[in-house]
Amino acid sequence: MANQYDVIVIGGGHNGLVNAAYLARAGKKVLVLERRHILGGAACTEEVFPGFKFSVCSYVVSLLRPEIIRDLDLPRHGLEILPLDGTFTPMPSSDYLWRVNDHGKTHREIARHSRVDAEAYDEFGKAMQAMCRFVKPILSMVPPDPNTLNPRELMKLLFIGKRFQGMSSYDKYNQVQLMTMSAIDFLDQWFETDVLKATMSASGIIGTFLGVRSPGTAYVLLHHYMGEIDGAFRAWGFARGGTGAISNAIGDAAREAGVEIRTQAAIAKIIVKDGKAKGVVLSNGDEIYAETISSSVDPRLTFNKFIEADQLPADFLEDINRFKYRGSSGKVNMALDALPNFKAIPGPGAHLRGAISISPSVEYMERAYDDAKYGNFSRKPYIDMVIPSLTDPSVAPPGKHVLSCFVQYAPYKLRPGLNWDDQKEAFGDTVVNTIAEYAPNIKDIILHRQVITPLDLEREWGLSEGNIFQGELSLEQLFFLRPAPGYARFRTPIQNLYMCGSATHPGGGIMGAPGRLAALEMLKDLGGAA
Repeated sequence: MANQYDVIVIGGGHNGLVNAAYLARAGKKVLVLERRHILGGAACTEEVFPGFKFSVCSYVVSLLRPEIIRDLDLPRHGLEILPLDGTFTPMPSSDYLWRVNDHGKTHREIARHSRVDAEAYDEFGKAMQAMCRFVKPILSMVPPDPNTLNPRELMKLLFIGKRFQGMSSYDKYNQVQLMTMSAIDFLDQWFETDVLKATMSASGIIGTFLGVRSPGTAYVLLHHYMGEIDGAFRAWGFARGGTGAISNAIGDAAREAGVEIRTQAAIAKIIVKDGKAKGVVLSNGDEIYAETISSSVDPRLTFNKFIEADQLPADFLEDINRFKYRGSSGKVNMALDALPNFKAIPGPGAHLRGAISISPSVEYMERAYDDAKYGNFSRKPYIDMVIPSLTDPSVAPPGKHVLSCFVQYAPYKLRPGLNWDDQKEAFGDTVVNTIAEYAPNIKDIILHRQVITPLDLEREWGLSEGNIFQGELSLEQLFFLRPAPGYARFRTPIQNLYMCGSATHPGGGIMGAPGRLAALEMLKDLGGAA
């Protein structure tokens, strides 16, 4: 049977769509197959309740690469990022910490808690920017293979080494610490205010089954610190119309470049003959052939579900089976009749327009992890809340609001005797009860509630074990080790089969970098202008 396509991309999440768009722009005939009824994977917007549009899973934009926004001209395709200003952390004492994008205001607010920390905060920001400057080019680089004797690969290693040598001794010291320390141990060197350290450390545990005191979480903190919108470090935002608007804009750019996109097209297997990928079989039995297959789904689905074990090298399969997912987060989305009223700052106001963080102390954060270690969801969880309807009224009816709650910890593997189907509503209740300690009116204003567990993330969105990054962002699973040693360059042991999702370098978040980098590598092999 003649090949109908040059490339089939498995999965219409944002990375799959970016991958397809770049390939089509280089003249390739590309088909994207998405299992769900809408595009975007976990970066989707759905009207779960009439009139209320939820960014069901991913809910803020921070890491979307500026070169992708530019190359695909996403603003012309409807992408509009609305800034998310600041982080408000209410405390049980009815005090609070409220950092905003205005430097002077934030300095005064931190000084209210500690003058020493207010001064240190500026120094910390400068140090982190130096770390970001060192790491940032690595995000746009195909990871070198340290085992190679290929001169081009060795030059990349030399480039990284030279950049490291070019840093001041102070920055080198910070960089090494950042790669090895826990978020709290790192922050302890800078700050004394408990609530400040707790809130900042939260970035070090997002989507990772580690506590704020676990080594390696300082790097995850940096990964999230690199948020860029139009190249501005530390900028976070909402997409107007919800997170799905990002995926839809990329999808429109891909279609304009000639990509064919099919939804409700679930893959049953990848066709492999003589060690080469030849096409896919859909769950309805249809066979579609292509020169090349690009998978944006995670390694477990790609290699354990879609391919027979005897088609893969045993040592590679061992590495893939060792790859850690360990989903640790859930989501609770609420449709509200009014705004939550926080005891710390009563009434409506600008404090509700940014992120609202339930992270009142370092001990609180670590105890939340203690529950998870023993197979329970946190009784007092870390919650990151946003009310996108304040910034983007299009997502809720007039006078009503949408509250999105990202929650840690919700371990995929519960202790023996418990399962997520039975625990789902209790988990939702725990989140609402926790918020009620800070905003007592919350229970009276909930019109509808959607609870998403790690098991839901696996079943509905194809994220193994509910990991939002398609695999933990831990140090042994980054750069040339992601997803397996020797296979970080988007190629796989099967000829003409590539990986382009968050399980590849540089990892998760609505970044698009894996999709783009994979496309550039594929075009080297396939021929075609990048």
